[in-house]
Amino acid sequence: MSSSILHLPISSHQHQLDSPQFASLLAELTARFAAGAAQHDREASFPHENFEHLHELGLLALTVPRSLGGLGANLEQTARVVAAVARGEPSTALVLTMQYLHHASNKHATRWPRHLLERVAREAVEEGALINALRVEPDLGTPARGGLPATTARRTPEGWRISGRKVYSTGVPRLTWLAVWARSDDALPLVGSWLVHKDTPGITIVETWDHLGMRATGSHDVVFDDVLVPLDHAVDVAPFGTAQELDAELLTWMSVLLSSIYDAVARSARDWLAQWLQERVPANLGAPLSSLPRFQEALGLIDTWLFSNATLIASAAAGRIAPNDSFRIKYLVTNQAIQVVEKAIELSGNPGLSNANPLQRHYRDVLCSRIHTPQNDTILINSGRAAFAAITSSVQPATTTKEAK
Repeated sequence: MSSSILHLPISSHQHQLDSPQFASLLAELTARFAAGAAQHDREASFPHENFEHLHELGLLALTVPRSLGGLGANLEQTARVVAAVARGEPSTALVLTMQYLHHASNKHATRWPRHLLERVAREAVEEGALINALRVEPDLGTPARGGLPATTARRTPEGWRISGRKVYSTGVPRLTWLAVWARSDDALPLVGSWLVHKDTPGITIVETWDHLGMRATGSHDVVFDDVLVPLDHAVDVAPFGTAQELDAELLTWMSVLLSSIYDAVARSARDWLAQWLQERVPANLGAPLSSLPRFQEALGLIDTWLFSNATLIASAAAGRIAPNDSFRIKYLVTNQAIQVVEKAIELSGNPGLSNANPLQRHYRDVLCSRIHTPQNDTILINSGRAAFAAITSSVQPATTTKEAK
């Protein structure tokens, strides 16, 4: 059997994730996925072939712990893979990010029943099984804003019966496991995640996803009609009102990986612009647009934004950013990524907005960075509250003259 890193059997787990050979493999992934990106965007079709290839390479189990058969990648290694995939086809990278976050979660390792944790991990390694959380609902919106889900898990002697509707279910055309955010029918309801296999009777996928950007994520609606799951599939639930136990490390992972996706989109836009500026020779100029100081300055500004992004992502991935500040990374990186693509559109004019060019697709995709939890207003409000709390706690009560005496 060949030992080439390009033809590894998925069970060998011999990838050297920090090697030049693996970097070459990632470059090949970028090119391969980029070749089909425009068609998937145009048709809003799910890129099944991308996931089949990722499975062949063992990369769907990248963050599955080595003790469970995976590659056990750290955050820096994972961010490089996500960025390479996103440079080619960002919708694939978003679905992949959800997979990586689930398998990297220490919270799952400590709260889930061991046999379920091992089964989901084993299926990721052997079968390329994907998992994602289904949280958002038509009326509730995102649970991050508070409120009880309408999706209900009814306790019966044979198990839980789950009914409800989820929207924006990213990756659902290929998911094997659905972590469904719901509430129990108890007087004091349990709230949290119930683990549901995709083949369980009573599940219907309603193909509603037709968005402006990230069109290949297959984020359709999912309807649950009295879906039966075993009692121990209530994998992460707690009584309503219980303070949520946050996984600080996973919050950093989420910020870095989401940032890596949209930074990669911006870099693709930058590369398109740079090439176009070199090739575009207006008749009245007789030289490429890249020869003009105006465009040299503009590309310098774009590259400076991207330098800032790279520095922020690298610092957070290496653990040099406090977990409490991790979402500031997401805010800064994604907003600078949007600025990069907007600047590219401003400089290119009509050609950049033509459907024949990828720049308009990059713009539609990068705008989707704003919708991921936590959203910009939440990040800034929490930052402001923390700042005022720090000021308040540092102010000592004034000592009166009488007390001083």
